[in-house]
Amino acid sequence: MKLRSKRYKESIKQVEADKAYQLKDAVLVLKKMSPTKFDSSVDLHFSLGVDTKKSDQMVRGTVILPHGTGKKVRVAVFCKGEHDKIARSANADFVGGSELIDKVAAGFLDFDCAIATPEMMKDLSKLGKVLGPRGLMPSPKTGTVTNDILKAIEDVKKGKVEFRVDKQGGVHLAVGKLSFSEDKICDNASRVIEALNEAKPASVKGKFVESIFITSSMSPGLRLAI
Repeated sequence: MKLRSKRYKESIKQVEADKAYQLKDAVLVLKKMSPTKFDSSVDLHFSLGVDTKKSDQMVRGTVILPHGTGKKVRVAVFCKGEHDKIARSANADFVGGSELIDKVAAGFLDFDCAIATPEMMKDLSKLGKVLGPRGLMPSPKTGTVTNDILKAIEDVKKGKVEFRVDKQGGVHLAVGKLSFSEDKICDNASRVIEALNEAKPASVKGKFVESIFITSSMSPGLRLAI
């Protein structure tokens, strides 16, 4: 039996177990819960009615949060030549070609997002087993393989995040920090819900979003009305 902290036990008293909350009401409840010693992240947890064994029902996409994530995003850009200069001028945290690839292959992973130019992908493919499981492998589908390095970096810095369904049909995404105002959290969460619905595969005929829960770090979840 999992032991719950005193803070969790106090927080769960705020939650009506069988209630489906409107988004703003749920955010207000989260803000009333016993605080953590750090600025908690606010997360959305989706359960989707998809068959993840079918390739045409894999859900993946990106969304720019109107108010950002509330955390500094460290960006690594794999490029060379003129793109190197552009990436550095755009304040990318780590920039390089083969030398950066070798550094990552040796164990360096102190970044949250990776961007690459198309010409780098052949060399970068050898990092697939390192970057892939961590969700860091650049992809044209998410706009992280591009020659428009400037826009890609700006989007990430502004709050562009990626979502992807897992093997259990779940999608889990941070939508800000608990220190954000209620309106900012709701704006970010609403945009994520909208983007996920827009990503519904055409082959899914039944109910797409089966449930949505919102939580903050180490708090109980609140079911949202769909």
